[in-house]
Amino acid sequence: MSQLRVEKVQELMKQEISEIILRELKDPRIGFVTVTSVECTGDLREAKIYVSLMGSEQQVKDCWAGLQSSLGFIRREIGKRIRLRFTPELSFVVDKSLDYSAHIQELLLKIEAEDKAKKAPETDNVKKEEH
Repeated sequence: MSQLRVEKVQELMKQEISEIILRELKDPRIGFVTVTSVECTGDLREAKIYVSLMGSEQQVKDCWAGLQSSLGFIRREIGKRIRLRFTPELSFVVDKSLDYSAHIQELLLKIEAEDKAKKAPETDNVKKEEH
């Protein structure tokens, strides 16, 4: 199957699954979920849905359980919305890239603050010598 077609289907599935999770799932356990990407096999029989979950550890666990229990509903909705010969078998994967990027950002800000703290006394000494 053409790689371009697979990429188009992946992007369409990403949009539709995001819409389904946001508007149609009524499970109270499902909180702040972001669909980061979808990876399909070349024959479009299987799809991995990468999701980023936000909240406390307990909220993330509850949200994950809610997503797992809604897989059948999401697959049925995808089958209705996207015209494919076979509706892909769906599975969720937790995407840690957003957590990792937030951690890197935190480290960079910490380093920047330390640099400013080191440079501040040096500039104070220079001002005292001028007087």
